[in-house]
Amino acid sequence: MSVDTSAIIIGAAGGIGRALFEALKDEGSYSHVIGLSRSQGDFDLTDEGSIYAAAQTLANIPAPTLIIVATGLLSEGTNGPEKTFKDIDAAWMMRNFAINTIGPALIAKHFLPLLPRDQLSVFAVLSARVGSISDNRLGGWYSYRAAKAALNMTVKNAAIELSRTHKRSICVALHPGTVDTALSKPFQGNVTPGRLFDPERAALQLLDVIETFRPSDSGKCFAWDGEEIPA
Repeated sequence: MSVDTSAIIIGAAGGIGRALFEALKDEGSYSHVIGLSRSQGDFDLTDEGSIYAAAQTLANIPAPTLIIVATGLLSEGTNGPEKTFKDIDAAWMMRNFAINTIGPALIAKHFLPLLPRDQLSVFAVLSARVGSISDNRLGGWYSYRAAKAALNMTVKNAAIELSRTHKRSICVALHPGTVDTALSKPFQGNVTPGRLFDPERAALQLLDVIETFRPSDSGKCFAWDGEEIPA
């Protein structure tokens, strides 16, 4: 990629986001690597005004050819993935959609216009394999699955629209695998040996996959190893 372009990591204070930010800085392929996070006061996923303001602050940097949304919510306090429909709670489901679907959608609304129209560029959001409807074999996890499935549809919609004005831009969802972060900590017990990745490895794997994308991949969901995940 050109040295006169920028990369933006949204959610750069989280485990994967921080690793992505550091990896891109070390790589040296971008003139600017910008990390944004709620904890640093840059934006609030649940506040569209703050997302808009964050995008506006980047108007004078070289156009980003890579934007990664590395945000997400799996558990919070005593709330976590439901084992049965009997556990469904309206407030918790709305919280899942607010963070896992609506927040990234609002980021797309305000950050996609930053992409250059005439260069290969990627807008990627962290999703999850459990957001695949056709790949669902176990059930459960109602709120998280539904929110990630909705996120994948949002990516598909955005990809279709983006292709009309940005012919070389790519909009994708990414499944990073199970990464050793606070988000996955309560759910690591059943992970296949060798498939629990540290954040640094997960970041490099995702960046390697991103390097292979072409405009024909836009609108799809891919795993950390490059495998396409069905809708």
